[in-house]
Amino acid sequence: MPTRLKATGNQIAETAFWELNSHVSFTAQHSGFGVEKILMFKHGFWLCLLITLSLAAPAHSEEWQQLFNGKDLTGWKHVGPGGDTVENGLIKTHGGMGLLYWTGGKLGDCVIRVTYKMRDHNSNSGVFIRIPEEPTEEWMPVHRGYEVQIDNEPEKSDEDDYHITGTLYSLTKPLAKPGKPGPEWNTFEITLDGPRTIVLVNGVKVTDYKEGDPVPEKKFDFEPKRGPRPLEGYIGLQNHSDNDIVFFKEVAVKKLKK
Repeated sequence: MPTRLKATGNQIAETAFWELNSHVSFTAQHSGFGVEKILMFKHGFWLCLLITLSLAAPAHSEEWQQLFNGKDLTGWKHVGPGGDTVENGLIKTHGGMGLLYWTGGKLGDCVIRVTYKMRDHNSNSGVFIRIPEEPTEEWMPVHRGYEVQIDNEPEKSDEDDYHITGTLYSLTKPLAKPGKPGPEWNTFEITLDGPRTIVLVNGVKVTDYKEGDPVPEKKFDFEPKRGPRPLEGYIGLQNHSDNDIVFFKEVAVKKLKK
């Protein structure tokens, strides 16, 4: 749809340009001006039109910044048990529980896009956001950041829907369940808009949470501590266990236009 609208807009603009140009040419030629004045008149018209169009053109959003280069783990650091490798252009998780975090700084007021797939029909992992400081071990991000969960079948671990793919782990109830099983690809788009966190899974909204919204009491000791998280923070990818192998193809960020 956007492409079709753009093409229609270009056609309208082109038609308007030639109609105005013809009108200006007709007016100039019948004004009694000499050839030099007619050319100056037309050149002035074209210049004004170009300036007007440039001012009226919509501002393009910033390009996506790729945080994973597809070759190695430059810009990333691992903490906790297990680890990660790059194989065939993909980040592959090993063992756990640990965290691979991006060392490039805190992120806020942005959209984070993560494309991943599970090796098996279902696996456990997550994307951590709003981590207040650089992690030195694996549990600080759990209790002081948010985990956008990856697990399509939490019931097999005696957990409920608050622990399913696309939720803020144990804190939010899913608005939908669009997660695809392995080995299909899934895409997160995680929007950090001030105190608001929105998670789309494969284009479908699963989470829309704002700091201060009510959350359920903890059900398990390993669930995160309740409480506010910062407006910006570090991000990371979880490696959960030897039985939960997940591949990440893309991690990218785009700043929100404010």
